[in-house]
Amino acid sequence: MYFIYLLLLLPAFIFSQNIQYKSEDANISVEKIASNLGLVWGMTFISDDKLLFTVKSGKIGVLNTKTKEVKYLLNIPNVSSLGQGGLLDVQKSPNFSKDNQLYFTYVKDIKGDATTVLASAKLENDKLINWKDLFISEAFSDTTRHFGSRITFDEKSHLFFSIGDRGIRENSQDLSNHAGTIIRLNLDGSIPNDNPFINEKNALHEIYSYGHRNPQGLFYDKKSEKLWSIEHGPRGGDEINLIEKGKNYGWPIISYGKEYWNDFNVGESTHKEGMQQPIKYYVPSIAPSSLIVYDGELFKNWKGNLFSSALKLMHLNRIVLDKNNNVIKEERLLEELNQRIRNVIESSNGKLYISTDSGNIYMISSKS
Repeated sequence: MYFIYLLLLLPAFIFSQNIQYKSEDANISVEKIASNLGLVWGMTFISDDKLLFTVKSGKIGVLNTKTKEVKYLLNIPNVSSLGQGGLLDVQKSPNFSKDNQLYFTYVKDIKGDATTVLASAKLENDKLINWKDLFISEAFSDTTRHFGSRITFDEKSHLFFSIGDRGIRENSQDLSNHAGTIIRLNLDGSIPNDNPFINEKNALHEIYSYGHRNPQGLFYDKKSEKLWSIEHGPRGGDEINLIEKGKNYGWPIISYGKEYWNDFNVGESTHKEGMQQPIKYYVPSIAPSSLIVYDGELFKNWKGNLFSSALKLMHLNRIVLDKNNNVIKEERLLEELNQRIRNVIESSNGKLYISTDSGNIYMISSKS
């Protein structure tokens, strides 16, 4: 089915805000470049100065980071934006300069139950065409929580995206559904023939890893060839995980979190044989919602660091690792903004861009 979206040029409502901030390892300038956008979930650069973004309620826009003008795309497909659902992540194709392809995750209601869907569309002459649902996950639930979802790519033409447990904990240990998993597909939505469960009759073949609660950060680091994830714990127990093929990450059998209704620990314990330990866990929870590995030259002291946005504790979280992926430092940046930070991405020139649930996008550059 074809969806052609008309572009409407609107001015971004910009309010002057430029913060000079000193990190432990860098001097940074933080500038608000757009506001009143709604809850911006996903962001991807389609050119050096054009930032395409998704709004949870169902809108897609393009922000010109130089002129600060915003173009909105109209008439997008119906999305279910109840609770934590909506239009979620967007990433451009690894071959975007040739194919102009974009990938989206969003929540779709089918006969009263919602699930996470992977879709693709082509950007052509400032219009989206050929919108197609590539993959409708078997993660249906009548709850409105824990959909995931982020998208990332390796360098072997594979796409990864994350799905939460959909509020039903036992799903994450059940390979006959996609809830609580990280999915691996070819770029056309087909299943790679070397996926870990491809030969298991009682497992869904798209699954790459499982035992996740609600992973809202996912990033493939091309330099190290490592796949990183960050996920929400319950009350405490957010986790940064190094994702390996076919591995079980333990939820809800092991966790560092507590129940919401009392002080009991979730699960059997924090460790169990055959289940992976996180690289880092957070107690209390910071509510992480995206993840990148910084690779730019603008902030040389940050190269190789992990950055995550935080919702509940409202900051940009920086993690420094040693060569064995042990955490040796954590820094909490931009607490002064006092906003739920939803997403962080890196531009081609090494600047960072963050979106907040208040409808703002900020540019983080080096203080001159």
